[in-house]
Amino acid sequence: MPKDARATREALIRAGAHLFAAHGIDAARTRDIVTRAGQGNDSAITYHFGSRAGLLNAILRAGITRMEPARAATLPTLRPHDLPAIVAAIVHPTADELRTPQGRDFLRITAQLAGRAGIRDHHHPALLDDTALQRQLHLLQNACTATLPEPLALERISLFIAFLTAALADRTTRPRTPAAIDHHTFTTDLTAMLTAALQAPARTGLPNHPQPPTVDPSPRGGAVR
Repeated sequence: MPKDARATREALIRAGAHLFAAHGIDAARTRDIVTRAGQGNDSAITYHFGSRAGLLNAILRAGITRMEPARAATLPTLRPHDLPAIVAAIVHPTADELRTPQGRDFLRITAQLAGRAGIRDHHHPALLDDTALQRQLHLLQNACTATLPEPLALERISLFIAFLTAALADRTTRPRTPAAIDHHTFTTDLTAMLTAALQAPARTGLPNHPQPPTVDPSPRGGAVR
C-alpha cells in the first residue's frame, strides 16, 4: 500500500475511533469522521474500507492486534479449567487499553458492541478467528462448562463480557483524582469480581413462576397455606 494511502487509512481509523466512542457507533456522522481525518472527499471511507461497517471492523481489528502479543504470551501458561488464571489472562490486556487515548476509545466502542458478540449461540465474530483472544475464550468456555450446564455457562460468559466492557468503559470517563484507586488495584479487583461471578453455584430446581398461596376451604376458613 502506498505510504500516503496508509497514512490516510490510519487517520480515518483514529478519527472514526474517537467519534464512534464519543457519539456512538450509530450516531457518529460519517462526514465528521472524514473532516477530522483531514480529508476533503466524503467517499474516503468507502474508498479505503468499503463501508462504514468496514471502518468499524478496521478499528476493532487494530485494538485486537494491539493486545495479541500480551494474550499470546499467556497461552502456554494456562491450564485447562484454571478459571482464575484464564479470567486474569483475558482481563489484564483488555484493561491495559485504559493507558492510551486510542485504547480508551476502543474500550468505549467495545462496550457498545458487547451484546452483539453471539456467545449464547456459540458464535464468535469473524474478527476473532485465529487470534489468541479466541483461544482464551475457548478455554473460558471449557472451564465454565466443566461445572455448569452449557446454556448457563454461555449465559454467564456473555454477561462476563458485558460487565467487563462496561466497567472499563466507565473508567475511561471518570475524572482522574488522587482518591481513585490505582490501575493495578482496579484491574486485580475487577478480575476477582468476574471470577467469583463465573464460579457462583448454579441455582437449579427453582419454579419458573411463583405459585399463589392456597386457601383452606374448610369451615375453619381462610387459612393460607
